[in-house]
Amino acid sequence: LLIPFPQQSGLYEYKIFGGLADVPPKLCADVYMDLDFRKEWDQYVKELYEETYDGEKVIYWEVKYPFPLSNRDYVYIRECREMDVDGRKIWVVLAKSVAVPQCPEKPGIIRVKSYKQSLVIESDGKAGCKVYMYYFDNPGGKIPSWLVNWAAKSGVPAFLKDIQKACLNYSKST
Repeated sequence: LLIPFPQQSGLYEYKIFGGLADVPPKLCADVYMDLDFRKEWDQYVKELYEETYDGEKVIYWEVKYPFPLSNRDYVYIRECREMDVDGRKIWVVLAKSVAVPQCPEKPGIIRVKSYKQSLVIESDGKAGCKVYMYYFDNPGGKIPSWLVNWAAKSGVPAFLKDIQKACLNYSKST
């Protein structure tokens, strides 16, 4: 689901609702939080690591963009909490961009300075899970409409398939 950002900025908020059959919610949360494993299954990861700066865990993530566009990078913090809501176990992941002097911008890569994400994972009542995601970023530069359309129609569904496959392979690799 692609929703135009309220101001006439040309930016979009993404709201994703999906189900992952045969993937328990805790497994989905574990896979989502495992940065090293993500490098194995996410083809768009160029660089991804976590560092501690001034006592705060910060993630650096460089994303591959299709030629001729420049790659984007993110510097952000995130937190995962397991919650009990009226007897339902729910995993919530919150992330937002931060400015960290120890992570300066790199030449040829566009820094995404405005990024926020909320992810909620819960059981589907069977063997799988339901996933709800709200995502916003300002990728900077000029993003062609074909890429925005691809992300909405193909990229997001492909990501859900990729994470489902990663979840099913996770126990084998860890």
